[in-house]
Amino acid sequence: MNSARRPLIAGNWKMHKTVAEARRFARELAECRLPDGVDVVVAPPFTALAAVGEILAGTTIAFGAQTMSEHDSGPYTGEIGPPMLLELGVRYVILGHSERRAACGESDAGVNLKVHAAIAHGMTPIVAVGETEEEHEAGRTREKVLEQTRAAFAGVATGDVARCVVAYEPIWAIGTGRTDSPQSANAIIGEIRQCVEGLGEARLLYGGSMKPNNASALMAEPNIDGGLIGGASLSLESFLAIVAVAAP
Repeated sequence: MNSARRPLIAGNWKMHKTVAEARRFARELAECRLPDGVDVVVAPPFTALAAVGEILAGTTIAFGAQTMSEHDSGPYTGEIGPPMLLELGVRYVILGHSERRAACGESDAGVNLKVHAAIAHGMTPIVAVGETEEEHEAGRTREKVLEQTRAAFAGVATGDVARCVVAYEPIWAIGTGRTDSPQSANAIIGEIRQCVEGLGEARLLYGGSMKPNNASALMAEPNIDGGLIGGASLSLESFLAIVAVAAP
């Protein structure tokens, strides 16, 4: 990690935890003494946002949404608009996660609209980018990831880009237990950092099976400012262990 950029650990709960389970986890997390110098974010499912927000209010722990609509309101059945999230105190929103790109048909252009909407409403986008196993094996990692990154920030002012977050998540590593090597992840994140003006100052994360046993090596790399954590964020013990590693 670069000492000039404050590390960030964000837990993406995906479609896990009922409201009762989320409340229990949030209470336990709020009672923990977290290390100074690390920003901690949890992203519950929509159903638990209000409950988690009430518990974390007044703490240093932020919370975010796992996606959102680019529209404020309207005839968009099943969607959640930025003002609805703001009302709950949401500060971060994960955009363009590979699971939504694959299962929900989210496009680069659609992610860009959501990035603009998040910034307009004062939320911090955590933009996920990554390549498939086939693209990785074909040597197309750089091409795919930089294409996604440039598209996500098209038309975004440099100062706003610097306040955003990018998470590099090789799709072949998500939920598989396989992890990119620290050196390889650092190299591609370094490329991401240079491909859009403003990302040099932004926080860039690694995602894709980051766990307590590999977090230290990953975050020792100069371009990796933290992690977007999936499975390991569902256990308080493993999540706290990763937060501890990120402490400067």
